Amino acid sequence: MNAPGDAIVRRIATFGGLLRHAGVEVGPGRVLGAVQALQAIELGQRDQLYWALRCTLVARREQLPVFDAAFAAFWGAEGSLGVPTRPSPRERGEDDAATAETVVQAARRTLGAEEAPDESAEAADRARSTAWSPDERLAELDFAHYGEEELREARAVIARIAGAVPLRRSRRQAPCSAGGTLDARRTMRAAMRTEGHPLERRWRAAKIVPRRLTFLLDVSGSMEPYARACVMFLHAAVRAAPNVEAMTFGTRLTRLTPHFGVRDPERALAQAARAVPDWSGGTRIGESLKAFNDGWGRRGLTRGAVIVIVSDGWERGDTGLLGGEMQRLARMAHKVVWVNPVAGDPDYEPTAGGMAAALPWIDVFLPGHNLRSLQGLADALAAIGDGRRTSRGRVGAL
Repeated sequence: MNAPGDAIVRRIATFGGLLRHAGVEVGPGRVLGAVQALQAIELGQRDQLYWALRCTLVARREQLPVFDAAFAAFWGAEGSLGVPTRPSPRERGEDDAATAETVVQAARRTLGAEEAPDESAEAADRARSTAWSPDERLAELDFAHYGEEELREARAVIARIAGAVPLRRSRRQAPCSAGGTLDARRTMRAAMRTEGHPLERRWRAAKIVPRRLTFLLDVSGSMEPYARACVMFLHAAVRAAPNVEAMTFGTRLTRLTPHFGVRDPERALAQAARAVPDWSGGTRIGESLKAFNDGWGRRGLTRGAVIVIVSDGWERGDTGLLGGEMQRLARMAHKVVWVNPVAGDPDYEPTAGGMAAALPWIDVFLPGHNLRSLQGLADALAAIGDGRRTSRGRVGAL
């Protein structure tokens, strides 16, 4: 069974073989570069495809006429690309025209063949094995289907994703190049070098610092398939930035931040499992949020912070208590983000009692069932620092 992307990889490799047949030096390395360049463009935009292949497969200016002829024959008419038109065969000369005609004929034969040449297939296999990294293979795999091997492969990806934190403007100021407030003291000090004339003005602006970030992870029985991957994310987030707190809840609230001081994720997971007495137990979201608001909210852990709740929203307690505590949390926090692994299902609707009670007080509602959804969470946290706003109760990312 072919992996996702096999068709486009083989087509790129076949196009590289066509250029090589026309005399352009295209080896497996250039084919690999072309495949990797596709990750930075929209495949539906033919002009982007043209420039991506031209930048990666062509090394010399004299090869451009051959490339243009091959591209027009292999991928379609050049006029529909929206790219600068190359000189006609008559303007390029008879030799170039003959070469271009040869390329067109070879492209037609290649398009009519059922299989690519062996050399192109080998280049495609090399490119595919390198380009489709664990990031790509695991991006769409649900955390509920992860085994030990998948968790090990995803560890580095999760650590990289978890480095994104929301930012805020501090009340303290620091020197800047321009565009801030005039720094009179530093300006006058610099004027001493020019006989008291303030020829060079100095400026200062507010510092940009990380905003306090708190994770509340549901470790009840219904969240067990996703809890381990989420704990790995919390461990990486705590180690990546200051002012990050991690807590779990099921039937009670447990602070995990002190247990995430170790570098090894496996040791951190083991310590977290020993520290959480209600792992895979019941769900009392409202009572846990009340404990958080009463205890940690008064210590300043909520005011101006971004609160990320990771839960499927299955509340076995009082949904009225959950709604009231979410309202308290929303009034104190800068943003409330809810990550629901069950929301990865296209048919999911947040109609469960607990989720429906919490939804009016949520700023950002996201799925959390695979690596791609965690990347979406990281993007949403980073966007909070841009000052963008979302009305409460709206389901979706920033």
